Amino acid sequence: MTDLLQAGSDWLADQLKVNASQTVEYSRGDVSITVAAVIGRTVFETASDIGIVEQWEARDYLIQAADLTLGEPQRGDQITEMQNGTNYVYEVMAPGNEPAYRFSDPYRKTYRIHTKLVATE
Repeated sequence: MTDLLQAGSDWLADQLKVNASQTVEYSRGDVSITVAAVIGRTVFETASDIGIVEQWEARDYLIQAADLTLGEPQRGDQITEMQNGTNYVYEVMAPGNEPAYRFSDPYRKTYRIHTKLVATE
């Protein structure tokens, strides 16, 4: 029997990839691949021991797991995105003990990878 929720989730992920993504370069060390990514954001809030609350905004890249042939995202990986002739380099990271990525859907088809801008070229 077909799981209609999974079929709908897969369809939506595929539509986002086709209609709302852009090409980025995903790098781990000396190895780079080109993938389609939908751009998003996540706002994290962390509280210090003395009660100070900090907000941390990550630029997220939604990339289908099947497309990321380097394996699961890892802290320190880099994503290069070109806008108007400028390359923006983002490093995979998240604040504190937060994971550097999550799955964007319950069926583990799409990674939501958290990053921070580290360089402009």
